Amino acid sequence: MPLYSPGPMGSDRVHGSEALFDVLSLLLAAVVLVPLFQRFGIPSVLAYLAAGVALGPYTPGPVVDLEVTRPLAEFGVVFLLFAIGMELPLSRLRTMRRYILGLGLAQVVVTALAIGGISHALGLGSSAALIIGLTLAFSSTATVLAILVERGEAVDHHGRIAVAVLIFQDLAVVPVLVLLPLLAGQERHMAEALALAGGKVALVMAAIFVVGRFLLRPVYRFIATARNPEVFTAANLLLVLAVAWVTGEAGMSMALGAFLAGLLLADSRYRHQVEADIEPFRGLLLGLFFMTVGMSINLPLVADRLGLVLGLTLGTVAVKAVVLIGLCRLMKVGLADGLRVGFLLAQGGEFAFVVFGRALELKLLDGGLGQSLLASVALSMLLTPALAALGRRWSQGLAPQASGEPIPETARHLADHVIIAGYGRVGRAIGRLLAEHGISFIALDMDVDRVAKAREDGIPVYYGDAGRTGILRSVGIDRARAAVITVNEARQAERAIGCIRQAAPHLPIVARARDRAQEQLLGDIGATAVIPETVEASLQMAGAVLRSAGIDEDAVERSLKGYRRRRYGRATE
Repeated sequence: MPLYSPGPMGSDRVHGSEALFDVLSLLLAAVVLVPLFQRFGIPSVLAYLAAGVALGPYTPGPVVDLEVTRPLAEFGVVFLLFAIGMELPLSRLRTMRRYILGLGLAQVVVTALAIGGISHALGLGSSAALIIGLTLAFSSTATVLAILVERGEAVDHHGRIAVAVLIFQDLAVVPVLVLLPLLAGQERHMAEALALAGGKVALVMAAIFVVGRFLLRPVYRFIATARNPEVFTAANLLLVLAVAWVTGEAGMSMALGAFLAGLLLADSRYRHQVEADIEPFRGLLLGLFFMTVGMSINLPLVADRLGLVLGLTLGTVAVKAVVLIGLCRLMKVGLADGLRVGFLLAQGGEFAFVVFGRALELKLLDGGLGQSLLASVALSMLLTPALAALGRRWSQGLAPQASGEPIPETARHLADHVIIAGYGRVGRAIGRLLAEHGISFIALDMDVDRVAKAREDGIPVYYGDAGRTGILRSVGIDRARAAVITVNEARQAERAIGCIRQAAPHLPIVARARDRAQEQLLGDIGATAVIPETVEASLQMAGAVLRSAGIDEDAVERSLKGYRRRRYGRATE
């Protein structure tokens, strides 16, 4: 069967030209808006959504055909879930089962009952109320994970909890899709249909893991021996799309299949190269996904039914946030992490566009109500960055309660010590070197698990935000000899440097930067010396090359030291 209808040559050319114009419009909007939004500290997700609204059918100006971009956009979520799967090896996933099967299940059930009950009390029929409750219980996997990845929080404690809940939500896609025709009266044996769907899910997942365990790594080993980067990239794309296709054909989410494919490679030696290969596809296609969400926002309808749409949006966000925060507390999750998870997952999800669309086709929802629900879901996704920032700010205000062990009074009397902001891989290395030279230090970190592990080892690491003056005073900022900023998240680093410089104007501050642009920014804010990771990696490589070329060791060290002195100034003296 041909993939397209031949038609007259002229009409094909026109259609191809229109499709190309649509793609060019999307790329132009992304190139213009994303850097502009990021310049003002606004997440790129909002830039893509704004670009979609501008190019959608409900605003003046050029209109992009949603059907041209939708298939490509769906793959953005697929590649994102694949990348997240590679960050969560099975050993770590096993430790998350309590949150996947416990918190995830409880969140879907309690939220569906709460929203469905409110809908029924407002006069909707039981079938419509059930559909609305179940559908709005799901959150936006793409939006949440994009924010977590952009901020480097996907493997933090609250990030892992959010990912666990999203995994369960993706698993729950199948029964909800099966339920729709049953509620419409197209199927009579509900229990049998649901049991069949559950069995299909279990069978497909088992088959993916068995095939992956016995075939995937030998195949990758064979491909790697060919030393052909194009073939390796093609193999990565084949894996992601093939597993996504299998789960899609089985009635599950394609994104769930991609997540499972990522899990299969999480512990393999090929993981980092695979991540590098799919990164360009993931970023671009995910941007397209958010643009399609923006294009689906019906601005005239929102303006016409502003009260209803806003009420649905705020009601959904409030109910979901309260339910999640309450369930997190019941499962002994700290209040700070519970707040971040609650606000992160408070929006509606992209799955709603599928379910509500299908429910409208089956006449299970009134047309006007269905369109209002879709608009409210899109609006809630648009609000996600602001909600995530609100949860983060409130959680930071709870730092003393969330730490599990407050910063001791003795820390207030420390003198001539170093303060390390961020106790990840880089912070730990700095702490070890300081200890070897007999220099006392105290570290602050926002990851509860990391703090607890360090405290068990007797290391002075405490929960706290170095961007808060009160926390800095509690660790003796006015008597410290230096501060080191190693945090990953750019804005957190900027805030910490600004706060430290205000509290201790003459304190040396050494900061870590990802690249030259961040180096310049942190220097302007007040860092004494900024060490770009890319530069240090280059120096290490240059030193190795010089030594292999037979250059004397002392000459190599003098060259490297001279370069560092010229670049970093007095911090290296």
